[in-house]
Amino acid sequence: MLDERVQPNETVVPMLPCVAPEETLAFWRALGFAVTYEQSKPYLYLAFRWRGFELHYGRAADNVDPSLENTGGCLVMVDSVAPYHAAFTEAMRRTYGKVLAKGLPRITRYRPGASRFTVMDPSGNSIIFIQRDEPTELEYGGSKQLQGLARVLDNVRILREFKNDDRAAFRALNSGLRRHGDGAPAVEQGVALAMLIELSTALEEPERVPEWGVRLRQLSLTMEERHRVESAVADPTLLEGWMPATA
Repeated sequence: MLDERVQPNETVVPMLPCVAPEETLAFWRALGFAVTYEQSKPYLYLAFRWRGFELHYGRAADNVDPSLENTGGCLVMVDSVAPYHAAFTEAMRRTYGKVLAKGLPRITRYRPGASRFTVMDPSGNSIIFIQRDEPTELEYGGSKQLQGLARVLDNVRILREFKNDDRAAFRALNSGLRRHGDGAPAVEQGVALAMLIELSTALEEPERVPEWGVRLRQLSLTMEERHRVESAVADPTLLEGWMPATA
């Protein structure tokens, strides 16, 4: 039996391992977090607050390798994840001039309608923002009812969003566009080209971006289709100069 003297009003604050104090301070400040405590000696302790939650950091074990990205992490349950992702990506553009989508730190892309995204901090911790009413069974794609380029795009989404394999996604999309692009609707071609631009940038292989961009600019899209293309990438600024005029 629960002790009635213990009130159900607890607050749990994540305590994350930190291997890069200066980088951690700079990163969370860039995202708009307030530093509520900062200490390096006699032991490391950092505390941050943003809106209604806090993140605290202490010294990591000596054998922690941030590049493995398995240091630690926490879940942040929210009513709606989209505003959080928008706020963080806007702060990144303001501070870094771009959305950090590769390496550490970074933020995962957000697909409209998705119920979660992840922020990776400089120490390899995963801070996962999850919508409270997230469906019990997530839709992972891979529909066998889709054909042609639509099916390619669906499979690429699995590689990007659930397997985090940008290289495999790029290969599948590049090959699929060659096979099915000519016969696909303009909006599907646009989504594929936008994703190739994003993937080329993420993989630090921008040589073909002008090629994808010129093809994208030549498409005829309605305003609704244009919005769909722009929403296919985490950072729409990557498409600046390449988006076609609306039909």
